[in-house]
Amino acid sequence: MERAPDLNALAALHADTFETPRPWSQTELAGLLTSYGVFLIEDEGPSMIMGRVVADEAELLTLAVAKTARGRGLGRRALAAYESRAQGLGAHTSFLEVAVNNVAAISLYTSAHYTESGRRRAYYTQPDGSKVDALILSKPLKPA
Repeated sequence: MERAPDLNALAALHADTFETPRPWSQTELAGLLTSYGVFLIEDEGPSMIMGRVVADEAELLTLAVAKTARGRGLGRRALAAYESRAQGLGAHTSFLEVAVNNVAAISLYTSAHYTESGRRRAYYTQPDGSKVDALILSKPLKPA
């Protein structure tokens, strides 16, 4: 039997990882985790990735790696686990949104063969109130 996620730890990890977009609260994480098609993969570091599969499409909702654990390949490993789970749930394509100024995440995703399929202008609000675009990236997934 799978253990229930520690929402306090997940919210703390998300807060450690994100400023733009703003970190998610325990309540928001709990709501997402009870939504249709949503799955969570936790790993060492700590690190976590959350996705959703609906029909044959997967959406990467968030990927978080503790600042103290970066540079050890945990993000790449989490992304591979997400893609594998999404494929197993029937997804043929994966989508995600990433702030244009999140250079490390964009580098990870493009190295994993995600390509830009769109842009949301002024989508994210930064801590200083300014707006930043979101890139929409996508990748075909091999059938499971």
